[in-house]
Amino acid sequence: MVESIIKSFLDTDLYKITMQAAVLKHFPDVKVTYKYTNRSTQFTFNRKCIDWLVEQFKLLANIRFAEDEIQYLKKTVPYLPKQFIDYISQEGYRLHPKEELDFQYELVEGTEDQYNLKLFIRGYWRDTIMYEIPLLALISEAYFKFVDTDWDYEGQKDLAYEKAMRLFHEGIVFCEFGSRRRRSLEGQDLVMQGLVSAANSKSEYKKLLQGTSNVFFAKKYGIPPIGTVAHEWFMGIAAITNDYVNANKLGMDNWIDTFGKEHAGLALTDTFGTEAFLRVLKPPYSDYYVGVRQDSGDPMEVTKTVSHYYHDVLKLPRFSKFICYSDSLNVEKAIKYNAAAKEYGLKATFGIGTNLTNDYHLHSNPELKSEPLNIVIKLLTVDGNPAIKISDNMGKNMGDAATVARVKRELGYVEHKWEGGDEAHRWR
Repeated sequence: MVESIIKSFLDTDLYKITMQAAVLKHFPDVKVTYKYTNRSTQFTFNRKCIDWLVEQFKLLANIRFAEDEIQYLKKTVPYLPKQFIDYISQEGYRLHPKEELDFQYELVEGTEDQYNLKLFIRGYWRDTIMYEIPLLALISEAYFKFVDTDWDYEGQKDLAYEKAMRLFHEGIVFCEFGSRRRRSLEGQDLVMQGLVSAANSKSEYKKLLQGTSNVFFAKKYGIPPIGTVAHEWFMGIAAITNDYVNANKLGMDNWIDTFGKEHAGLALTDTFGTEAFLRVLKPPYSDYYVGVRQDSGDPMEVTKTVSHYYHDVLKLPRFSKFICYSDSLNVEKAIKYNAAAKEYGLKATFGIGTNLTNDYHLHSNPELKSEPLNIVIKLLTVDGNPAIKISDNMGKNMGDAATVARVKRELGYVEHKWEGGDEAHRWR
């Protein structure tokens, strides 16, 4: 019998839970379709992967919110609306993978056991929003369980400890963001042990480890769950309204209406290009949001752009706002971008994901990396309308081509390329 890897609804990123609450309040009857994409198309799957995933997907139907998990959310995320807590506390609350998941696979031409996966999720947005992180984590774990097996866990805890200590020595504030592309549940647990051990080694380091986006591990290790919003929120609202000029503003309005201005958090700027977002990040929004999250494009250029906007356009004092870097980071990049943020008068935080939870080398040749997958699940349609994302670099553009082209014209979007934009080999 296959053991379920995903045992808790908390084994997800916090922003999936907060977005679910916001969707439940504002769009409870909206239906969506999500689509899985493998940006690293050179990596394929075998039949053992597929058979294991079929069983794991079925087992998602068995997850329930335990009472202690509900109480944890009420205590740790007290701004979650009562309507949401009541909803997930229902005895019948669960996922329905048999009805909501459409899992397909096709044999790569000319091979005997190499497959490309196709995966669609369909149903009410308020429920299906909870599939993304578990499905991506399972697909990644399947690949490294059955395809790339030339690796082991030796040294993973120590490696995470060493990375954390290097960041702490630089005074860098960061959190762990690695659930969706982790090597495995066990591997992420080892990483968390290393990070927490490093943070506990000196009292001043505890405040530098902000927490983890994974709510399950936040609860397990007694550190804060971190996160606010993802691109999905703005993509969905834009698709519902078909108003891309005002989609960012509507997204902020509905978010603040759900959680209050004091919990606005960080603004995610790049769903339709940072330039378009900054046009609406004016008072009072610029007062409510403590800063912005950089998730695509050239981080140095985005830093300059954000600094110019806050300091020269809005006339805000230096170091009054944050920039959170969260795109394909490692220790070296974090140190570099931290220095840039200081130079441009911004307080820096970092969300480091795949480089923490999926940084492995081949057991047979430690000089070579066992490269992570670059896999995503994004909204495809919302109430039958196409959902798109055009980001700050072309490699992350997604969705209906005609809609992408139209929105780029409407927003005056300028294409961006940069040397770090190779999506097929994101963490090489």
